[in-house]
Amino acid sequence: MKAFCFSVILIFFAITTHAQDQTPVSDYNKTLADSLGADEYGMKWYVMVMLKSGATQIKSRDSISWLYKGHVDAINEMTNNGTLVVTGPMGKNDKNYRSFFILNTSKIDVAQEMMNQNPAVKYGLFDTEYFFWYGPAALPTYRRFQPMIEAKKP
Repeated sequence: MKAFCFSVILIFFAITTHAQDQTPVSDYNKTLADSLGADEYGMKWYVMVMLKSGATQIKSRDSISWLYKGHVDAINEMTNNGTLVVTGPMGKNDKNYRSFFILNTSKIDVAQEMMNQNPAVKYGLFDTEYFFWYGPAALPTYRRFQPMIEAKKP
């Protein structure tokens, strides 16, 4: 009898779980999903760029300073025009990765063009590695909320 009850509970759980999977999402907004380039799962393809220490040895402090300023300016421009979704520095690691970028494109050649506008990449202070990354299509919208949670500006 216990086995029968247990089986009935399992079957009921399986049926209700399957039914929940078939229930349409009530908050779905097709217009918003389309505007963000979302697929049916609310996801889309991006290009992730890993910046690592470049092979070019730059000894001039003025040149390094100019390249870092250009790097920050490029980040700000890409952020303002919506091509840079998120970026951030990496902790110490054995691959010499310095930071990563998630770019709002699904094409490596477009990502390479974007990154070559950054003088720190263009002149070899940083080298780049490119990867396809499948992530939430709404990820670029976080910037709307970010200023509301920053107590101090970096």
